[in-house]
Amino acid sequence: MPGKRGAAGSTGRRRRRWSGPRADDRDPQTLGRLAARIAAERGWTENLTGGQVFAKWPRLVGEDVAQHAKPIALRDGELTVQAASTAWATQLRLLQRQLLAGIAAGVGHGVVKRLKVQGPAAPSWRYGPRHVPGRGPRDTYG
Repeated sequence: MPGKRGAAGSTGRRRRRWSGPRADDRDPQTLGRLAARIAAERGWTENLTGGQVFAKWPRLVGEDVAQHAKPIALRDGELTVQAASTAWATQLRLLQRQLLAGIAAGVGHGVVKRLKVQGPAAPSWRYGPRHVPGRGPRDTYG
């Protein structure tokens, strides 16, 4: 009685197997695993890893360094850091290898390849939308 199973339903259609006690693709997935898969599919992994440098900055470089320096930008593996003073900028340049090693240990190798240290931002003497070339108000001092 092979024809009794139903001729219309026997056109290559297989019965769906149950997943059983082992892990399967059909099992519910954690939100973190789904987010990681979506990020990998869309090419966001590098940006998300770079964002961890900013989020974990005090843990990566230490509280003392984090109080006197902050990350500004991360482009093409180069992290730009702004120091609170010129003395701290010099200190960061001397500690560059240790800082890169700490960052690599915290977020992964290859995320930050170079460190660019900037000193504190100087005050701007420009006021208003127009500017005349030259020394400006400093030429009237002493």
